[in-house]
This record gives sequence, structure tokens and C-alpha cells, in this order.
Amino acid sequence: MLKGLGGLGGLGDMAKMMKAAQEVQGKMAQLQEDLQTMTVTGESGAGLVKAVCSCKGDLKSLDIDPSIFNPDEKEVVEDLILAAIKDAQAKASERAQSEMAKLSEGMGLPKDMKLPF
Repeated sequence: MLKGLGGLGGLGDMAKMMKAAQEVQGKMAQLQEDLQTMTVTGESGAGLVKAVCSCKGDLKSLDIDPSIFNPDEKEVVEDLILAAIKDAQAKASERAQSEMAKLSEGMGLPKDMKLPF
């Protein structure tokens, strides 16, 4: 009969792949939203300065212990603030990568596969 139609089974596989791609896209969109609301806290000066960032790296708040407000140590305070912000942003990046790795593994993809943000 029609020997060329024997390859139609491949269309079912293609449909499964398209459905899987849509699921991945939905999960990625959800993760992007989640990363905006997940927060991490960075610290410096043994906790004298704390910075809270979203896992997208947006600074949300600063908590500064009043004991460091000495006018003679303005540069030290500024350095501590910057260090806390950088620590929070580094933790945010690590957390985002960790969440992305969980998503990748959950989909059966290699653990070290980099998915776009």
C-alpha cells in the first residue's frame, strides 16, 4: 500500500517533544517568577551589615547595626555595606543556579546543562 506512511510514527514523537518543550517553557517562566520572590541574605563585618537580595540579584533591604556609625570610619562602613551587597548577590546567583539545576534534573536533563535565564 503506502509504504511512505510508515514514518508517521515519528510525528507522534515530534508531538511529544513539542509538548515537553512547552512544559519546560512553563516551568522556566514559573522559576523566573519564583526567583524574583526568593531572597537570600548576605553579611559582612560578622553580621554588622546585612543585605537582602532577590535571587535575581535585586537589592531588597539593608540592615545596618547602629554601632558602626562612627563618622571617623565612614569608609569602613561603606566597604562593609558594599561587601554585604556583593555577598548577597553572589548567594543569589548561586541559589538561582541551584534552582535551575533542580529544574534540569527534574526534566531528566544533565545536571550541568545550562538553561537560559
